[in-house]
Amino acid sequence: MLITGADGHDVDIAVLDRLLLRRDLPTLIRQRIEREIRNIRAGERAERDAAYQIELYFGQSENWATIHDLRIEVDGLAAQMDHLIINRFAEVWVCESKSFAEGVAINEHGEWSRRWRGHWEGMPSPIEQNRRHMHLLTRAFDEGLAPVPRRLGFAPMKPRLRSLVVVSDNATIKRPRTKIDELEQVIKAEQLKTRLFDAFDANPARDMLRVIGKEGLNTFARGLAALHTPTAVDWAAKFGVAGQPGDTASTVREPVAPVPNAPQRDKPWHVKYDGTCSTCGRQLRTGTEAVWLRSERKMYCLDCRPPVRPVTDTT
Repeated sequence: MLITGADGHDVDIAVLDRLLLRRDLPTLIRQRIEREIRNIRAGERAERDAAYQIELYFGQSENWATIHDLRIEVDGLAAQMDHLIINRFAEVWVCESKSFAEGVAINEHGEWSRRWRGHWEGMPSPIEQNRRHMHLLTRAFDEGLAPVPRRLGFAPMKPRLRSLVVVSDNATIKRPRTKIDELEQVIKAEQLKTRLFDAFDANPARDMLRVIGKEGLNTFARGLAALHTPTAVDWAAKFGVAGQPGDTASTVREPVAPVPNAPQRDKPWHVKYDGTCSTCGRQLRTGTEAVWLRSERKMYCLDCRPPVRPVTDTT
């Protein structure tokens, strides 16, 4: 089941194109902006290829839930995850999608390089990048910021996070001759279905005790999607040029859950996606009146709502 689709990058590209029209740009800055546009478009192609494979095989199934472009914040740190695929074993596959027009190489030390305009250049490891994303997602579970799945609707259990780096189908991947276990995480987009179905079938019989219901999967996935925190990029500031109106672009998708300054008893918040009360565990359906406590990033039913707290003026 598709929970949230991918954010578009049209707004970012439009802002960057507008920056290129400025006559006061130094040549070096102009080249950096042009490269940023190419990177965004390449990344968008990779995300689109992966999203197509994900939705083709998992998007219509009630046994799987899919989330695209999830950005979360924990203790001032942020993680932008390209794709999450969740099954009824409470396994969360965190997928980082990458596009390499001229190929990518990984050496025996796990170091990555990509080929650009006929030359090889070093790049950060997507495996390590995804590891940081999963670390922050784990912290969100541990600190109670993210909901956990419940077996039989009652017994909470910790999700199991799995990592994949999904490379566009037309990319050439040069792997080291020495086997490195973590490189098994690196696959082509067309291999997604086989990898996830094989891993699902490989679960031992005892793991059937972990299976959550279809409704529980839906509730868990929507609770994760509600953590999405959109961001805005000040492109002019990023490239060190004087800003003008319209130089900041925000993500197209709005937060799944609105973030009021404080709970209000006279105007309760209406639940956007199914979830559970953080105190009593009562299921709160979409449209139900509830309370969203920003400081704790938790949702409460009206019976369990915390006392109204004064709003601190930070201006």
